Amino acid sequence: MQWKTIESNKRRIVHQIQKIDNFQGKPAPIIRFRSSLKGPCVGECFGNFIMDLEERKKWDPQIAQVYEIHPIFDLDAANIAMGFGKYGECSRLGVGYCQTKANFGITPREQLTLCGVQNFAADGSCIIWGVEMEEWHDHLLPPGQRQTRAKSHIFSTTLTPTSDNTFDVEYVLQLEIGGKIPTFLTTPIVTDTVKSLFQRASDFFAAGEGGELDQFLKKKEAEASVNNRHSLLVTP
Repeated sequence: MQWKTIESNKRRIVHQIQKIDNFQGKPAPIIRFRSSLKGPCVGECFGNFIMDLEERKKWDPQIAQVYEIHPIFDLDAANIAMGFGKYGECSRLGVGYCQTKANFGITPREQLTLCGVQNFAADGSCIIWGVEMEEWHDHLLPPGQRQTRAKSHIFSTTLTPTSDNTFDVEYVLQLEIGGKIPTFLTTPIVTDTVKSLFQRASDFFAAGEGGELDQFLKKKEAEASVNNRHSLLVTP
């Protein structure tokens, strides 16, 4: 199947958008967004844009809830199952819950998604990925009134450094909104929302000294220093 180009403009933050209709027989198209951003490649920050509620609110006006409802803490077991680095090193894994607000005439939706982050030390690349849980996993949903289920059949974001201060991003999504709303109405909404994500990412990563990324990195460095000192104190 061939990608169909929807938009292409090297001057834009998202310089290429492509899609394939009827991918794997699903009603929603698979859409691919490509961007080149300034700043260091820090996958954890990009993952926070998607998985942290306060960060998500900054670019997604439809978000109501997003959190890791069932975290998986035994990452060693996950990495063993993945073949000791064959698919990178798993740094985060769990089941996430997401709920959206009513917007654009669409009632609230909810999702239950298995998500993870894979890091590739050789070149500093990172893949943030997710796949919708099946209906027989519905017992993992939080208590409360059920909403129409949206499904991310495929989700992945790949970050690849192109220099010490630039990186490429490829964001791929096949999102079925659910209900009886035709995809020709929902695809433009999804596209505009993802563009907002990239605008947020562009501002965040390119802010420079004193910006949000710089503050984040300094905080992580301070936490690592404290942890190292604590480790030395408790080592017999």
